[in-house]
Amino acid sequence: MTIGITLALGAVIGVLLGLLGGGGSILAVPALVYVLGLGIEQAIPMSLIVVGVASAVGALPKIRARQVQWRLAAIFAVAGIPATLIGTAIGRHLPPAVLLIGFAVVMVIAGIRMLQDNGGTGTACKVGDSGINWRRCAPRSIPAGFLVGLLTGLFGVGGGFLIIPALVLLLGVEMPIAIGTSLLIIVANSAAGVVSHTSGTSIDWSITGAFVGTAIVGSLIAGHYGTKFDIGRLQRWFAYLVFAVAAYVLVATIVIH
Repeated sequence: MTIGITLALGAVIGVLLGLLGGGGSILAVPALVYVLGLGIEQAIPMSLIVVGVASAVGALPKIRARQVQWRLAAIFAVAGIPATLIGTAIGRHLPPAVLLIGFAVVMVIAGIRMLQDNGGTGTACKVGDSGINWRRCAPRSIPAGFLVGLLTGLFGVGGGFLIIPALVLLLGVEMPIAIGTSLLIIVANSAAGVVSHTSGTSIDWSITGAFVGTAIVGSLIAGHYGTKFDIGRLQRWFAYLVFAVAAYVLVATIVIH
């Protein structure tokens, strides 16, 4: 029964990932905690595995299409990986209730970001119509990478809802390049988070494997047929769903604890 529910949840998360990008994975932790009954300390590394593997699969076609800015991804990763380890260390000293409330706040922020997506592009890193001004870009990238890594370590989120706006609005990266670069950053941070979390946590690998497998299949199918949907409308409805789940997490945490 548990495996069947896990397969269904993985498929749903995968479809959301395929249709909407990295933001869909923000429901992985609530699904693991409130549907499968896992503790937050188990749910975070399991979510990171799902996020990391799904992002790696999603990054492959972007790499083949050369829609990746490798140096920018490296800057974010260099800042984000140590921050992920710091976030993990902080999370180990926080009560589960505090982590769940913090996660609900992150969900609300993610939902707001989805509703505010206006398609604009910044200019901080651009030199004319092509090229990147690294002297201006690197100092802006490091704090953003650190923040994303910290959230990854604390809450098990990939951070795509922050990375993509940072790349597009703050740094002026074109959206196709931002998506591919974001996926690489998520893979790096998720890998660091898994390594740091698994040292003191037991993971149910049967549930994790089932979750990852169906998430990948769902993501690939949704990605293939996603062009037939109004992504803007889907993103708005998904934002409302994120708000509802965040409210549930807050109420359940306050009532239980």
